[in-house]
Amino acid sequence: MESTQNQQNAVSIEVPGSKSLSHRYLIGAALANGTSTLRNVQNSSDIHVTRTLLEQIGAKIEPVSDRELSVSGVHGVVRGGSGSPMDCDVGESGTSCRLLSAVFAAGDGLFRIFGHGRMHDRPVEDLCHALTRLGAGVVYTGKTGCPPFLLQARGLNPDLVKGELSIGMDASSQYFSGLLLAAAMCPTSLVLELGGNKAVSWPYVGLTLQCLTDFGLSFSVATRPDKTAAWKTLADGAWREVALAVPGCLRISVSPGSYRSGVYEIEGDWSQASYFLAAGALGSRPVCVRGLQEDSLQGDRIMLDILCKMGAQLSLGDNCVTVFPSPLHGVDLDMSACPDLVQTVAVLAAFAHGSTRIRNVAHLRLKESDRIAAPAEELGKIGVVADTLSDGLLISGKGGNVHMKRGESTLPSLPEGCMFSSHNDHRMAMALALLDLVNPDLHVQSRLDDATVVKKSFPDFWTKWQCVLAK
Repeated sequence: MESTQNQQNAVSIEVPGSKSLSHRYLIGAALANGTSTLRNVQNSSDIHVTRTLLEQIGAKIEPVSDRELSVSGVHGVVRGGSGSPMDCDVGESGTSCRLLSAVFAAGDGLFRIFGHGRMHDRPVEDLCHALTRLGAGVVYTGKTGCPPFLLQARGLNPDLVKGELSIGMDASSQYFSGLLLAAAMCPTSLVLELGGNKAVSWPYVGLTLQCLTDFGLSFSVATRPDKTAAWKTLADGAWREVALAVPGCLRISVSPGSYRSGVYEIEGDWSQASYFLAAGALGSRPVCVRGLQEDSLQGDRIMLDILCKMGAQLSLGDNCVTVFPSPLHGVDLDMSACPDLVQTVAVLAAFAHGSTRIRNVAHLRLKESDRIAAPAEELGKIGVVADTLSDGLLISGKGGNVHMKRGESTLPSLPEGCMFSSHNDHRMAMALALLDLVNPDLHVQSRLDDATVVKKSFPDFWTKWQCVLAK
């Protein structure tokens, strides 16, 4: 992994705070007793949604400085509308919808949960079923199993399920995370067992447990090698070593407690870093990405392993990673734990030697866009063969690290009059930006149908991206 290449001409990029942790720590601070300070909070439209909804339930959130917020909590008392529902517009933020639906259900009152775009096609049925078993009322007012819906909150009562509840993560880990955040507000302990057939995006549950730990809440994690074996409770903190969660073989018991106010620093976002890490490998200059925590629980830290597996050279420093221009080759990847990287890896794979197979990400069809079909469609516009499969993609690479000369026949181009589509998906837009490193004449930002979609998670992406493109 270490590289001795010269770093003097490396582009330096500072990444924003983690979006996943910003959601969770805002929720924790809003539920806490007293006032908390959150540093390095991501400034994006998704985070704005969570912030707005927390303010609606009574939390006072004020800026202290750029990316620093003061949050006065509601002491765990969540109240919705009485008589008429409190309108809760989750926009296009699936994280806000699922995490806050569970948290609001642990309170009292009536909430109308709705959104925009594909949000009304994104599933919440497993979560809502779990909430109704714990005493909430849910009435779908559109498509069954999706927002919009009315949520009648009257507290969550573990006694209704004898203290134990099974919930799957086949479609989203956010169901499990939402219930974990809400469980501490229950009057008695709640044991959540991982059910379903598979567990996608497990590392995000680890981020939720990290949040619970930092906010002073008590929980225990138990595992077993198979469904017939006895449960073994892990030592404190040992849950951090759980790399793979197996349905029927993991459960978490959360004790009642109060969120603790304090000062919290949110680490840099490995998902947002992925575009710049990829740029270092694909472009003609090294890229140094700063603000990253090497021992992070964020699943997208695995981008380093993926780059190394594809042949990229990189070096690790103090809270930074430098990636060097490298010839890349095709790989076979199970990306179930890091689905947000799929579009970025798909673009890298398009210019690697050989084919790349991306597996176990069928649930990506239910995201902001169909994240299996969308990259295949956009790469097809520049002549890359990308086949959509039931659970992923098969991409035929056009050749290794493409430091090509202009005019070469292999240089990809967009047909006259053709535009790239973001598919209303921030990650699609940012992944497509990598094509500028292959052919600077593509000018991806100006040829996207909506380049502003990046505001969902990374409002100043294009400004930082210009630093990568600068000679």
